[in-house]
Amino acid sequence: MARTALLTMSMRELDRLNTIEAVADGKLRTSTAAQRLELSKRQVNRLVKRYRTEGNTAVISHQRGQRGHRQLAPGLASMALAIIRDRYPDFGPTLACEKLRECHGIVLAKETVR
Repeated sequence: MARTALLTMSMRELDRLNTIEAVADGKLRTSTAAQRLELSKRQVNRLVKRYRTEGNTAVISHQRGQRGHRQLAPGLASMALAIIRDRYPDFGPTLACEKLRECHGIVLAKETVR
């Protein structure tokens, strides 16, 4: 017996899947699908190609479930905040940021420290 995986999609992704299926089946033109999805015809063709190889998961973002590229390492913010509160409570964000970099090797932007 084949196992099926549970696939969670937003309404927008479900609409995109229905449109891409229609293009793959020849029921809808690429240009019409591009207008409907607010994409270029090239991107619709890429999605159709990916749909044919991957199936329904082709329309779901591959970034789902991954941390953001600009996200701080876990615990870094709390560690920096603890150091600032202990040693530099009266410093402004710019000076505190410089001291973190010089004395502790923690590189953060002044707006992050703020």
